[in-house]
Amino acid sequence: MEKHCAPDILDELSDAPVPPADGTDLREFCLQIFGHLSRVDQRRWAHAYVEALLATPGKKSIRRLARTVSSSPAAAQSLRQFVNASPWSWEPALHELASWAAGHGSAGSWSIGRAFLPKRGERSVGVHRHYDPFSNRTLNCQVGYGAFLNIGAAYIPVAWELSLPGPWTDSPQLRQRARIPAVERYRPPWAHVLGLVDTLAARLKPAPLVADLDDDQDVGHLVSRLTRRGHTFVIAVPRNLPVIVDERLGTRHTLPAASHFTLPSGPLDRLALTAPGSGRRPTRLLTVPVHLQGTKSGAPTEGPYQLFTEMGEDNRPGAVWLTNLPHRRLADAVKLTPHAAGPAVAVTAMARWFGLLDFEGRSFPGWHHHMSLVSAAYAYRRLGRSSRRPRGASPARRATAPAPDAAASGFGRAR
Repeated sequence: MEKHCAPDILDELSDAPVPPADGTDLREFCLQIFGHLSRVDQRRWAHAYVEALLATPGKKSIRRLARTVSSSPAAAQSLRQFVNASPWSWEPALHELASWAAGHGSAGSWSIGRAFLPKRGERSVGVHRHYDPFSNRTLNCQVGYGAFLNIGAAYIPVAWELSLPGPWTDSPQLRQRARIPAVERYRPPWAHVLGLVDTLAARLKPAPLVADLDDDQDVGHLVSRLTRRGHTFVIAVPRNLPVIVDERLGTRHTLPAASHFTLPSGPLDRLALTAPGSGRRPTRLLTVPVHLQGTKSGAPTEGPYQLFTEMGEDNRPGAVWLTNLPHRRLADAVKLTPHAAGPAVAVTAMARWFGLLDFEGRSFPGWHHHMSLVSAAYAYRRLGRSSRRPRGASPARRATAPAPDAAASGFGRAR
């Protein structure tokens, strides 16, 4: 499994959430994000939940969140009712969150992340045994796919999809118990990514898609559909993904992607890219134009695409990337590759400080409510006024990638 350097997006986060610097600003933020809620009490509890996520240290249980924002003994039940049972739509909230985040700067990319949420027992919606390649462990967990806007150094979650294995969608009893909508069916990982892209495309100005799908042998389905939709993408693909060298190079043979970079001879282009004034050693690239195999006939699909890898200091190829950016823009593609790791660091922070893992999530609506509220709190902390470090606060430790045990705790690298 390849590990890609993650951007330092935890620099302004201390070891625990801090109270909002200005309560009025937080109220205005929550009114924008949750203003579509039809009832005054729903809007009030949305604000209370986000405020509690920001200010409550340690575990974010419903009872602890309630004690942070209210002295009423009924507050915990009201918060629980709001998240689990209140019939409000989360899509408009995430739409507003995306608009709010975009107002802080143009998105450098749409990055895709995957979150593993470990669960005890079998009652949480979508829970199943899932192999996490980051920690090399099989977890009993929920798996969520998220779309993140890269705004400056931040990666802001603005859309989520929950993986629902066949047993959850095939059983009428499980569907009813978890309140799974009739339109929800099992979808493979690439389809979740495409769904997230379609969601963002309907809301936002275009940005390059960056994703690490190096464990998805069906990534070609995604590539083909992204091409037809006109999206720019830079995607890490499996090393053994069959690719076809562009016939215009005078040859046509199908080989695993990584093998093109280790052949003693072939149609490789060797490049050395240096950022002006950076003082860094040149980035050494190997690249070759390729097509992907068609899903049925084996004939080439759309393309050609640029297959490339960065050579390490040990003279070995690194991760294998595929992009539809032309050869002359490979430098732009290389600059985007670190964005694949950004969501993993964001999910790590959401799990550590914003209660991502502190929710049972038994129902489909409840899961989405929780993810939307946590996303809002995280976005406000990263981009809102409360992201300013209080005077005298010690600087946070810089982070590059989640610790190896991070995925075992429920959060994995970009996927």
